[in-house]
Amino acid sequence: MAYRPSWQGHLKLSLVTCPVALYTATSAGGDVHFHLINPDTNNRIKMITTDPETGPIERSKLVKGYEVSKGEYVLLTPEDIASVKLESTRTIEIERFVSESEIDRLYWDNPYFIAPDGTLAQEAFGVIRTAMEKTGQIALGRIVLATRERIVALEPRGKGILAYTIRSDAEVRKSDDIFKDIDDGHPDPAMIAIAEKIIEQKEGPFDPSQFVDRYEEALKALIEDKRKGHASAKVEEPEASNVIDLMAALRASLAGKQETAAKKPAPKAKPAAKAKPEKAKAAAKPKARKAG
Repeated sequence: MAYRPSWQGHLKLSLVTCPVALYTATSAGGDVHFHLINPDTNNRIKMITTDPETGPIERSKLVKGYEVSKGEYVLLTPEDIASVKLESTRTIEIERFVSESEIDRLYWDNPYFIAPDGTLAQEAFGVIRTAMEKTGQIALGRIVLATRERIVALEPRGKGILAYTIRSDAEVRKSDDIFKDIDDGHPDPAMIAIAEKIIEQKEGPFDPSQFVDRYEEALKALIEDKRKGHASAKVEEPEASNVIDLMAALRASLAGKQETAAKKPAPKAKPAAKAKPEKAKAAAKPKARKAG
């Protein structure tokens, strides 16, 4: 499947540049998409762009407007917006290198893949990518996407480069504003010890293929039932959790996990391999070379 690039331009490290293409690294999640339907006619509703004074108007005639005061707009045509050109509009220039630990995960945004754009770009791209790989650092640059200049973090990924747009400081809320009312008292060490054991029992590798969207699966089942004319099954509401005795709940959780582990059948022992005759062993050994 051929993917369409989201952006095309150049990757620049000092005086070394090469044409590159930027591709979104993720796809839109979910297979269930809804439309607005008039239940009386079963027709799909169409959204019509309308001027409150003159009525419907074609989208092709519309322009963007920035509101400077109530009801007053500065109008910008596509040509006006295209006339705003920064170097980062067409070039990702690597400005500095930092350790990955320097970037708070709160700032990481959307992932992209960067690949050389054309055969002639591959040599310079390979030099930049390999040098980045050997330093083990994250490269920071800038890029203009969707009428915004964004910081972009680059790191080697396979034969290409993984790029993440980085949120600006103005986009990130301060955690203290949300966490300020949380009690900073110290929990019971005995409770923490039990919770740590529960966490240990739940440890395992990260395998995203093992996770499915159960809500979407339930929606698909509902849609299939409706399509076949079946009445939709009523799903019971989950019981509200109200922990009165926290220590008892922790101990019960730990005991439940231990009981589940105990019920799992032990793996069958493999039958021992039959011993080979001594003659066969001797024949299998290579002859020692004579010193000479």
